[in-house]
Amino acid sequence: MGTLRLGVNIDHVATLRQARYATMPDSKNAEPDPLVAASLCERAGASGITAHLRADRRHMQDRDLERLRANIMTKLNLEMGNTPEILSFALRLQPDEVCLVPEKREEITTEGGLDLVRHRNDLAPTIKRLHAAGIRVSLFIDPERAQVEVASQLEVEMVELHTGALANAFTERFERQELERLGDAARRAANFGLQVNAGHGINYRNIVLIHQIPHLAELNIGHSIVARALIVGFENAVREMLALMENYPA
Repeated sequence: MGTLRLGVNIDHVATLRQARYATMPDSKNAEPDPLVAASLCERAGASGITAHLRADRRHMQDRDLERLRANIMTKLNLEMGNTPEILSFALRLQPDEVCLVPEKREEITTEGGLDLVRHRNDLAPTIKRLHAAGIRVSLFIDPERAQVEVASQLEVEMVELHTGALANAFTERFERQELERLGDAARRAANFGLQVNAGHGINYRNIVLIHQIPHLAELNIGHSIVARALIVGFENAVREMLALMENYPA
């Protein structure tokens, strides 16, 4: 049995703050504080903190990431779109890891993986600059053979398999199809020597399906944990998820 690590995405703590304090995030009254949430996640056993700095700054702000970088005890995983402005910020921030994700202004949250086949020439120089700064790089991809192969060619350390289609599957047949796709992609990535992570749509119910995907090292889970934390508190929400992740058959 392996130990599956948990990265907690705390974006939606900032979403709640921005709902009231979007025009004054530095107000002395602004709450909740993403850094407080991150500290509670670490205390409960999370292996890392994940946050997405979007171009439109709809939730996390630059200052949030700077405070996280200065204060968390585990590791900081910055999710980001491939834009010059956010890349410059990442190089200044020096997170432990960057996960490159697609980003569209009209979406509510990141939907679908990066198309590496189409965008490899745009991604290659960004990956080189992040590596030159000593930052490990992950690519958020759909579980497709071609995407895994290009990820290997781009010489990143990790891929994060997009589990949204599995999470949203509405019949057992679709679940089986998605588990087959994810399993094939995970095996292929592991054969290329890539660390295999997974994320998107994972919650306290479908986590049992995630155990059927081989070679996973880390899950990145956000919305479900933040939502549960409103009911039971952050530490309990993280501990409950970690308990459901135990005995992963690596």
